[in-house]
Amino acid sequence: MFSGGDTTAVLQPDGPAEAECPVEIGAGWEQIKTGLRASVGARMFDQWLKPLKLGSFCAMTGTLELAAGSDFSANFIASQFGDRIRLAFRSARIGVEDIRFVRAIHVPGVATASPQAAPREERGRVEDRSLPASTRTAAPDILPLRHSFAEFVIGESNRLACTAAKAMAGAAAPLFNPLYIHGGTGQGKTHLLHAIASDYRAQFPGHIIIYMSAEKFMMEFVTAMRANDSMAFKARLRAAKLLLIDDIQFIAGKGSTQEEFLHTINELADQGARIVISADRAPQHLDSVDPRILSRLAGGLVADIQPADLDLRRAILEAKRATLPDAAIPDMVLDFLARSIRTNVRELEGAFNKLLAYAQLTGRAVDMEFAQAMLADAVRANARRITVDEIQKACAAHYRIDPAEMRSKRRARAVARPRQVAMYLAKKMTPRSLPEIGRIFGGRDHSTVIHAVRTIEELRQSNPEIDSDIRKLQRQLEM
Repeated sequence: MFSGGDTTAVLQPDGPAEAECPVEIGAGWEQIKTGLRASVGARMFDQWLKPLKLGSFCAMTGTLELAAGSDFSANFIASQFGDRIRLAFRSARIGVEDIRFVRAIHVPGVATASPQAAPREERGRVEDRSLPASTRTAAPDILPLRHSFAEFVIGESNRLACTAAKAMAGAAAPLFNPLYIHGGTGQGKTHLLHAIASDYRAQFPGHIIIYMSAEKFMMEFVTAMRANDSMAFKARLRAAKLLLIDDIQFIAGKGSTQEEFLHTINELADQGARIVISADRAPQHLDSVDPRILSRLAGGLVADIQPADLDLRRAILEAKRATLPDAAIPDMVLDFLARSIRTNVRELEGAFNKLLAYAQLTGRAVDMEFAQAMLADAVRANARRITVDEIQKACAAHYRIDPAEMRSKRRARAVARPRQVAMYLAKKMTPRSLPEIGRIFGGRDHSTVIHAVRTIEELRQSNPEIDSDIRKLQRQLEM
């Protein structure tokens, strides 16, 4: 039998008027799920509806039970999708007149979603409450860790964050807790959270790890409150040995949710659990967040990820190319991508993947002409118009000369070399033609510009100091 209301009943293995679902209902449910996935969207379907299991069917009343993993899930599904599912079954004309959403308990033939009651081999799983379940390869709520530290390319802009993340995932207890990682969109925060979970799971296979976005935290907490099931929500979170919360900036302004979040991280910290938080900005710049939360977050280690500079972008592309030994991608194409796609690492990798996909579909070789044609829109979107004047000023400041010397006729080495560097950068970083560059540099001939470019290219190969100067100036101009 079932206890409670229609949405919080507990599934039992037998009952006086209940029986196993007829075959036609099972087949109909599969068709209905296909329609639901199309109507509610893959993300919502995979998160909430895909895990539903067929329960008992009462032929007398035409009532079918659909079992969710918890009271919380059953209530949420009933409130958000109940009418849609009932209508779909009635329209299918397979004898189902009503639906009851229930919570499955751990009885023979009925699996439970409760972490505390899970079999030993399922413990230590990573619960995911932010990624679409369509990417999962195991039971519902198990996160496939798509990223590892081995895949994370390190540069000066992300070195601290990566080092701290490895410490948080290590066998020894970290010297800081929580770890707060912040940076712009697509710079690698989620990658590091996945990597932490992956390494931690390898170190402690018996520990419960929970990963969720701040938005999902809010939604689940509010739904649990409305369903009068907040204790189960709290118990699940407080059982974690590692809690990872992504995009905490979205918790801003939600009073009761912030209060619960604060209690959660305080209790977990007191228990010795590890906490990792990510956001798009530093703690002190979070808007409308409880000062107690800010104090707790800032009390651990705050590590930022700066936008990837040219060297790091190039290294990331090199690493991706290395995983595709059959892909013939010239160095000049990687240079073009690294210079052109500067917004974030995710867009850079997306452009790389797009280029490979187009090449495979069309059978074209990946050369500069092909890359420029296929990625024209992305390049335009990322374009920051660096001017020759900016280059002249940056080079003058770097070499400590008067900017007017860039246009002067003086040929002293202390002036000529910075001028050649500026000409070289103007050729590499602006769309200006050689004659135009020559005119801007005091009315010089285009052959002078060609000579400057060749000279600097040769010096970069033989003089580490010149090469370092060029890299530093490029990074500065691209920021």
